[in-house]
Amino acid sequence: MLKRTVPIVIASVVGFLLIFAKFSPPISSWENEVVMWFDILAVFAFVLGAGNLNLNNLKKISERKEGWGYAAITLLAFWITLICGIGKLGVPPNERYLTYLWSGEYDAEGSSFWWVFNYVYVPLAATMFATLAFYISSAAFRAFRANNVEASLLLITALLVLVAQTSSGPMLSELIPEDSLFAIFKIDTIRGVLVNLFNTLGTRAIMIGIALGVVSTSLKVLLGVDQSYLGGD
Repeated sequence: MLKRTVPIVIASVVGFLLIFAKFSPPISSWENEVVMWFDILAVFAFVLGAGNLNLNNLKKISERKEGWGYAAITLLAFWITLICGIGKLGVPPNERYLTYLWSGEYDAEGSSFWWVFNYVYVPLAATMFATLAFYISSAAFRAFRANNVEASLLLITALLVLVAQTSSGPMLSELIPEDSLFAIFKIDTIRGVLVNLFNTLGTRAIMIGIALGVVSTSLKVLLGVDQSYLGGD
């Protein structure tokens, strides 16, 4: 019982304390203390996360489960990056402390960590986002099928915005005079209305919904209603 009660009490007290600190100047400094405690706990969380990563992947490799090769690559990449960062391999010394080999920044230009980030991580990230473009295109093709009024409006809006983004888009309506009554039908004007007006309205509605969801979820956690963060059933 205490294993669940104590964490709930700590989460509730600290959570409400941070909320009150935002609106109470006398205890506003307590927020900095709590943030410092969080940073200390985060260090232990990183260690536990790294240990869990190694144990799970080593177990998958030893049992030759499906995808164990990817687990091996994950472990290899993790340890190479960790050694390059902590060991500061290839890091040039700081200009103020030239006699100290580890005085430079771990991600200084020319270091091994810098090389791994720029020549391994960045290309892999670019490849992943390039691959996502095909999935987005496939999803857009399915979503833009004009089967009903909503899908038709979505299709027309998307086409107008896409055409306006191209260099040839504004040329389609350049014959319309700027000072005429029909200037509202120019591609640039339509795109501006869609992006700055309707898109802004939709974005604000979504952000309000997200804020209400965050408040609701936070209150459930602080009041002990939602205990999913404790794990188990």
